Amino acid sequence: MKICETVFWISLLVIFYTYIGYGMLLYVLVRLKECFRQTPPPPLPADCMLPELTLFITAYNEEDVVDDKMRNSLSLDYPADKLHILWITDGSNDRTNERLSHWPQATVLYQPQREGKTAALNRGIRFVTTPLVVFTDANTHLNREAVREIVRAFANPKVGCVAGEKRIALQDKANAASGGEGLYWKYESALKQLDSRLYSAVGAAGELFAIRRELFEEMPADTLLDDFILSLRIVMRGYTIAYCADAYAVENGSADMHEEEKRKVRIAAGGLQSVWRLRALLNPLRYGVFCFQYISHRVLRWSLTPVLLFLLFPLNTILIFTSNTPLLYAVIWLLQALFYFMASWGHYLSAKHIKNKILFVPYYFLFMNINVVRGFNYLRKRRGQTGGAWEKARRA
Repeated sequence: MKICETVFWISLLVIFYTYIGYGMLLYVLVRLKECFRQTPPPPLPADCMLPELTLFITAYNEEDVVDDKMRNSLSLDYPADKLHILWITDGSNDRTNERLSHWPQATVLYQPQREGKTAALNRGIRFVTTPLVVFTDANTHLNREAVREIVRAFANPKVGCVAGEKRIALQDKANAASGGEGLYWKYESALKQLDSRLYSAVGAAGELFAIRRELFEEMPADTLLDDFILSLRIVMRGYTIAYCADAYAVENGSADMHEEEKRKVRIAAGGLQSVWRLRALLNPLRYGVFCFQYISHRVLRWSLTPVLLFLLFPLNTILIFTSNTPLLYAVIWLLQALFYFMASWGHYLSAKHIKNKILFVPYYFLFMNINVVRGFNYLRKRRGQTGGAWEKARRA
């Protein structure tokens, strides 16, 4: 039973490190670094010094949000003659293109074939001539200063990509999907900011990020996490990803947990796909600090840790009856049982549309990890497919 105990404690340590310990260690490392060296942020550039840039929006059947997105884009604090708005609407068969025809400020590229977001990025980038590209989703709203803050971050020549902050708009009657997603992104934002302060953020979210145009690399059309792959390829070329909390994108949470499941399974599958395609980053001799950040923040979450999480309970049960310290393992077992009970009760309340923030946390945490395991099967089913299109999740 020594092997069983060893596996149990290693599993418990890895789980704790992945979800709590890394954040604690990261905080300490950042504080130590900033005790010796602090770099003040560059000043906001004057209008005459601002570069031209392209606001790059990929959209599939987004007729309901086109007008709001254009009004939001035109309200950004950036000179109108330097802000180019480009929409890629491949495959859209609703009134998206018709709605966009009422906005002469936008350039629209359309083809009837729907090949997925990654193919749309690969196609559309060929028409971009500005030095900076800001990618954003059609269903998100940017704060007025977002683009100017992103440009400020590029004042550092080592920065090849700037990741904006993602925020979830919470209504008074937020469900488990939007409530859980909102809490998750608050925690993620804190980690990304610490990652960036230590060395580099570990990836960017497609709701809002920007790159230097010359650093774009075409990706295979079946890529599931184009934003993540694209941003980390830039790191592989020796640049860093800056995190900019003052540039943020706001979107509604998923309509319900079924819709949120679609997203989480696809993201988990995309994470597994990314770990393989970016496997060169696992070399600490070449990528040093970033390798440590990448494994701690992403690789463990998308591969080993969820498996160990669900292995922990049966191992714990065995050890109650076979170890020399059954009381210790009984206490840990009861704590795990309480956690699963709270998650189950949260699931029940969610199904009944009853709001309870405390129980939504264990429910959403368990929900995320279950969908990582489902991501293995999703990726297996997609084997051999060349396209990157997927079913969109409805938003609240």
